[in-house]
Amino acid sequence: MVKIVYCITKKPGLSDAEFRRYWKQVHGPIAARIPSVRRYVQSHAIPRGNEIRPADYDGVAELWFDDIDALLAAAVSTEAMAAIEDEKNFIDHSRTAFFVAEEHQIV
Repeated sequence: MVKIVYCITKKPGLSDAEFRRYWKQVHGPIAARIPSVRRYVQSHAIPRGNEIRPADYDGVAELWFDDIDALLAAAVSTEAMAAIEDEKNFIDHSRTAFFVAEEHQIV
């Protein structure tokens, strides 16, 4: 399995609550339609964690695929294009990080 790890920052002007609601309730169903996605998880930063260290991002999206070929095919699908287009509504693209990874579970 391979996965996309996408660290995102909310678009300026959105409250934390607006960002989380839009990402989960509007964007989530759009991204969930991307073909060959085996698992899709959103991790929303919580304000309480800022007592330890301020968050670098407002959240992380992870999407799992069987292999790199499935990911590459999905990336050019109309469903992926719709998800990418929708990101403009809630993500500050100047403050993101993205990579493709293979997990190695330690514990």
